[in-house]
Parts: sequence; C-alpha cells; structure tokens
Amino acid sequence: MIGVELLDSYAVAVSVDDGGRVLARATAEHEAGVGAAAELALDQIGQGEAIDGSIGIASPNPASPALVAVADRLARRGRASALPRAVSSSGTAAAVAEAWVGAGRGVREVVYFAVGDRSTAGIVRGGAPVVGSRGRAGSVAWLSLNPVEREDYRKTGCLEAEAAAAGIVRRLIWRIKAGDRSRIQDAVDDLSAITLDHVLDAARGGDGVSISVVRDTAKYLGMAAANLVVVVDPDMLVLGGIMASAADLLLEPIRAEITRRLPRVMMDELAIAPATLGGDAAAIGAARLAAAAPEGGAPIARNVRGGVLE
Repeated sequence: MIGVELLDSYAVAVSVDDGGRVLARATAEHEAGVGAAAELALDQIGQGEAIDGSIGIASPNPASPALVAVADRLARRGRASALPRAVSSSGTAAAVAEAWVGAGRGVREVVYFAVGDRSTAGIVRGGAPVVGSRGRAGSVAWLSLNPVEREDYRKTGCLEAEAAAAGIVRRLIWRIKAGDRSRIQDAVDDLSAITLDHVLDAARGGDGVSISVVRDTAKYLGMAAANLVVVVDPDMLVLGGIMASAADLLLEPIRAEITRRLPRVMMDELAIAPATLGGDAAAIGAARLAAAAPEGGAPIARNVRGGVLE
C-alpha cells in the first residue's frame, strides 16, 4: 500500500504492509511543484516505474482542484486504470493511522488533533473515518477562539493564525516589538529569521518571553481540544504535531486547560495521548484509506465503502 501526503512545498511518501509497518519512506521537494515532488518521493521509495497496489493521497486541503489533478497524475502511475485510490484531508488520514497502528490502536472512538506548520484534525468513529458531506470535517483551523475579528483570521482561521507555527512566531515577535527582551534576539540577525524551533528551544532554556508565548499557545490548543471533545465525545484524544514533539512543554498545560473547560465526568472518561507516528501519520493513513477504497478509485475519503479500519 502506498500513501502520499502533499504539503505546501514538499511531499511525503510511504510504502506500508498490511500490518501498517512502514517499508520505505521518502520526503521530496521539486521546483516544478508538489505534484512533481510527489512523483520524486515515489521514485525514492521504489515506485518509479509503476505502482502495483493502491495509492492514497492526503492534503491539508483535500478540496483543492490542484490536489485532484495531482491525484489523477499519481493514479496514472498504476498498472491498471482502475487503481484504487482515496483522497482525504491530512487530519482524517492521520486519525486513521493513529487509530490503526498508533496511539489509538484498539480504540474505536478517536479524535486526532495536531498543529505544526498547519493545524489539522480528524475523527474515527466506530473504526471508520468521519469526514462530513464534503470531506471538510476536522477543519480545525477555523475554530473561533477569540471574539476579536482580524484579517488573518478570515484568511487562515483563528486557531491556525494563533497556534500554528507562523502564529506562534508572530506572537513572539509582537512581544519583542512591544519591548520585551528575549534571548532569541542574541541568536538571530533580524526578527524575520526566527523560527518555531527558536521559540521552543528558548522556552526549554528558561527564556521568559518564549515561556509566556508557549503558555498562551497551550491555552489556545487546550481550548480547541476541549471544543473537539465536547462535540465528538471520543474515547481518546490523540495530540500530534508539536503537541507530541514538544510534549515536554505543551502536554501538561494543554491537559490542564482541557480540564478547566470540561466537566469532570467527561475528563474522567477521556484518555489523552501524544501521537506516535510523527510526520508519517497522514501518509500511512492515506495508504490505509486507499486499500479500503472501491475498485475504480474514490474521489475523496467519504466515498470509501465499508471502511472499518480494524
């Protein structure tokens, strides 16, 4: 089974066996665009001439016409025109993967929530993905967490503007411009060079401004997670992206924020776990969805029939 995640400037491709074990993995960029990057990644995992099995594609924006074109382009690499395929959101695919072979293995009701460069979420209910009537379920970037109306909220969504990588960096820069002093200023020539890793590493090193920004980030993420839990009522909440990779900074503050905002009975019955599949999750889930797709391909994950993932 082959899975590909298409991101803003690069693609991740994996080959997995029936048990979800990753047999090969590649990440690629290409100056000709993400479609060419996906083909290059497939070449690197040994699928250069033709794909024997199913292929699934995931993207943060599965409704993009460009994504559909890339899906058709990749499907033509198969040995038969009826190559099974599925196109899904990255959040849905990652939820499928974590429920299959990751932190949520064996759990039937799972919500996956992640932030990194983008913010994503996905729902697995009764062992099958919940994607909505147009494949947009889990569009967590657009969660409204601030009554203030801002232009960047209208462009990318409130949660993404505040708590994804660019938003975290932007909030730290605002603090510096307002007069707060951060150790990060000693490590960069100008503020535009600051990255998310600078903020996280400085917080670990005791930088007060970075610690404050991380705490505010945890508050936004905890609020968003609480909203997901109260709507979906899952058995497990799986936290991915920086909530897993920087769990030392974020996991407990997020858990505390969720606890503040949900009734005790809901918290007592909810398991919270960091994701375990890292950056491969969406590609692994895309492969799993493709294997469950009907012959002839499925335009998006909602058309997978009988898609129980156990």
